[in-house]
Amino acid sequence: MSIEKTLQQRSQSSCELCKSEYSLRVYTVPPALHPSEKDGIYICESCEMQIQKKAELDAKHWQCLHESMWSEVAAVQIVSWRMLNRFKTETWAVDALEMMYLDEEQLALAQATGDHENTDALQLHKDVNGTILQVGDTVTLIKDLNVKGSSLNAKMGTSVRNIRLDPNNHEFIEGKVDGQTIVILTQYVRKN
Repeated sequence: MSIEKTLQQRSQSSCELCKSEYSLRVYTVPPALHPSEKDGIYICESCEMQIQKKAELDAKHWQCLHESMWSEVAAVQIVSWRMLNRFKTETWAVDALEMMYLDEEQLALAQATGDHENTDALQLHKDVNGTILQVGDTVTLIKDLNVKGSSLNAKMGTSVRNIRLDPNNHEFIEGKVDGQTIVILTQYVRKN
């Protein structure tokens, strides 16, 4: 039986974190590199996107951790502990963490990624209107831009297709204008 079928059966075809029954997939819990019954959980797309910091955290969505933290599956407990730690400023999460118990081996695995230490708000690439930008999106310039080190002047209204996101700075994207790859501040673009 495949890993997905095994996890699907274990989870009764619902997300092992929030119980959603839509857009389910296998998620390998880091630091494991390959999916297995022991290191994998069956979760929905919404949970996965927030776990992987590709979407903003939704505190209401994660109220489900009050139930999933009691799972008998160690990988579910580990992810629950990590996510509760992301909400350290919320009293409901602090209360849940105080009740939760992980043995020494599980706690070491939960802390292995360092994700529990990251209490900063997630910084996503957003356009001038606050819309989240993704790799490959098309954006429109909302003002004329002089490109440093070049004679290029990118005009307001110019479409920039197939953008790339700067992984080190949420305020920068890259795209081609008139055949030149340029860095653009997200505050000067609107997603199409």
